Amino acid sequence: MSYDYLFKYIIIGDTGVGKSWLLLQFTDKRFQPVHDLTIGVEFGARMVTIEARPIKLHIWDSICIIFFLKAFFFTLFLFFFFYGYYLRETFNHLASWLEDARQHANPNMTIMLIGNKSRVVSKEEGQQFAKNGLLFSEASATTAQNVEEAFIKTAAEILQNIQDGVFDVSYESSGINIGYGCSQGPSGTRNGTVAQRDGCCG
Repeated sequence: MSYDYLFKYIIIGDTGVGKSWLLLQFTDKRFQPVHDLTIGVEFGARMVTIEARPIKLHIWDSICIIFFLKAFFFTLFLFFFFYGYYLRETFNHLASWLEDARQHANPNMTIMLIGNKSRVVSKEEGQQFAKNGLLFSEASATTAQNVEEAFIKTAAEILQNIQDGVFDVSYESSGINIGYGCSQGPSGTRNGTVAQRDGCCG
């Protein structure tokens, strides 16, 4: 399927906070309650539509964050940070994750902070941390609540940055690939709607 742009995402955060569940919920629209901890890399892809433009999302979930950032993923510009459902410790680690990302990745990257509906960390605390230049959402991979919205919101932000000239998409190091055989649709509202899923990696 043709697309206008390819955006690359990486999901980072402490082990066991639900990153793989969120990826599966977004790409396959299902929740798998039993899931082995990620020990390498998990990958998913999906097509969405933002402002009448088909956008392809490539999403990686990896525990080898620094290696990937230094070796290849320095071109990536969007990160999802997670803090856990019950453990305040995972929220306390966010500053370290953010420092690593900003040290090794594109300085113009878009970042979304996602917190599970936590009984330990309040929504207000998440919003306060997000004032470090992050988008913010509370989501649930179990019920799919706000999962779509988190990915759509970040893709819309990236597309707006392209239109504003923040990224020079002629350079691969921008972390954005221009699609082949794409039709440049008209711009509409910034509220993107989900289109067809695409499980391929190409």
